[in-house]
Amino acid sequence: MLRTVLCDLLRIEYPILQGGMAWTSTGELAAAVSAAGGLGIIGSGNAPADWVRQEIRKVRACTDRPFGVNVMLMSPHVEEVMQVILEERVPVVTTGAGNPGKYIPALKERGTKVIPVIPSVALAQRMERAGADAVIAEGTESGGHVGELTTLALVPQVVDAVSIPVIAAGGIGDGRGLVAALALGAVGVQMGTRFMVAEECTIHPRVKEAIIKAKDRDTVVTGRSTGHPVRCLKNKFARQFEEMEKQGVPVEELERFGTGKLKAAMVDGDIENGSVMMGQIAGLVKKIQPAAEIIAEIMQEAEQVLKRLGVK
Repeated sequence: MLRTVLCDLLRIEYPILQGGMAWTSTGELAAAVSAAGGLGIIGSGNAPADWVRQEIRKVRACTDRPFGVNVMLMSPHVEEVMQVILEERVPVVTTGAGNPGKYIPALKERGTKVIPVIPSVALAQRMERAGADAVIAEGTESGGHVGELTTLALVPQVVDAVSIPVIAAGGIGDGRGLVAALALGAVGVQMGTRFMVAEECTIHPRVKEAIIKAKDRDTVVTGRSTGHPVRCLKNKFARQFEEMEKQGVPVEELERFGTGKLKAAMVDGDIENGSVMMGQIAGLVKKIQPAAEIIAEIMQEAEQVLKRLGVK
């Protein structure tokens, strides 16, 4: 069985994390992934603390396996969400959109593993100095908020620059991607788009259909001019956003235009006027499956690849 130091660090069976995606990674999905041997992660996004507590308890009602919560540090509720995480003694916290340094001591006092998502070597080194247990090096191929470096370029540079474990993310959707990440020096992977089509994922069925129908060039990055670039499906919303950027529309107006668009897609199923965040790997995703089947398939593929490469 393919096992890495990540499995020992997080007490999981397989070196696979499910991305903590806002309006997507609810307790149902996180519980299913954790129960299957990966690490399920609740995506708190901009949700209030009470919702996060509810989802944490939902996971615990379904499985006694480790799980995590992703905290978006720009959320207006971040202080309250962190307090809930401390009170509930969540096993793992991943973070995005900021520096979690001031929260790390309290989290580690409770035994919580802290794993920031980072887009650059400099931020990875800063997180190591702050006491992070590992980092997720996420390439621009991923869905949602992205950096500029590709996964292939970013991961080995981060691996060389820090001594803590590195998890690869962005453009990974099957066993081949897992083996490639390990070859780059990572100890595991985080996948988002692949788990969006899990049966247990509660997003609108039309979003799942859009992912399955997507081809390799069907995503686009919007918002480079705002400083908060996002990869999403090429649709009416993305085209309008791009046109507004070209016209030099002020950042404040762009942000107002984008407000509520992720919920419109993921919850309401508006795949034309909503922000359908998905990664470039969507073209590789072909069917809706239970989370356990997804993980089993990835691990089987990985073993087959390693065998083909002559790795024992």
